[in-house]
Amino acid sequence: MIFRKKRYIRIEPKEKVEIKKDLWFKCEKCGKLLYKKKWEENLKICLYCDNYGRMTAYERINLLADTGSFKELWADMTSGDPLNFTGVKPYKGKLKEEMQKTGLKEAIITGECKIGAVSSIIAVIDANFIMGSMGSVVGEKFTRASEYALEKKYPFICVSGGGGGARMYEGVISLMQMAKTSAVVGKIKKAGLLYISVLTDPTMGGIAASFAFLGDIIIAEPGALIGFAGPRVIEQTIRQKLPHGFQRTEFLFEHGMIDIISRRAELKENISKILHILYT
Repeated sequence: MIFRKKRYIRIEPKEKVEIKKDLWFKCEKCGKLLYKKKWEENLKICLYCDNYGRMTAYERINLLADTGSFKELWADMTSGDPLNFTGVKPYKGKLKEEMQKTGLKEAIITGECKIGAVSSIIAVIDANFIMGSMGSVVGEKFTRASEYALEKKYPFICVSGGGGGARMYEGVISLMQMAKTSAVVGKIKKAGLLYISVLTDPTMGGIAASFAFLGDIIIAEPGALIGFAGPRVIEQTIRQKLPHGFQRTEFLFEHGMIDIISRRAELKENISKILHILYT
């Protein structure tokens, strides 16, 4: 008996179906795929589970500032390398890489604008640049913006969104920015000017331990992670399970740490109302 060897013919499709990643976004919370354009039109909020995505600094400014009113200040300021940091990744190389990836020169954007027709000074921390960690330039630009607000007698609005703490590449120079920024906020309060602090996901580390929690009015977006050390670090340190929702906006609001929880679409309107009450 003779057996013939079976031959299998592999059929290749003429065109491979490719999913273009640039067109889709996967929600970190529910895992659903979202058409990126629709997600961005919805202010980077998931259409299925209402999870808030992170916005860039310029997206924040476009959301809050009146159209065409924003004028950036100290745009060309960049970090040096005071410690000549040459660890696993040299600091100079890290900065160059972050600039190329984000299109930013640092983790903070500062400028003058109008919010609801009220002249204001604004500073925005961008978590996309080295996790929004606070280095010498972040502290310096925040301080200059605060002093400019003092000079102009304008309200000062800061949107925090950094989870990287103090920037280790700059050592104690980074740590001293906590005291520096806190001191200039004290000057604003002494002068009787308004300082509004907006907390977004994440607001952690040195930023949370300094200027982020010093606002006359503290506003936070729903569900944002806000605190000093992260929940996993705390649990490992104290060897206890933390309460549900610990370090989230709603938990902090219930315990008196936050004044207003504002949905993203209503943020400009809420800030405008406050400015109009105090400045018009």
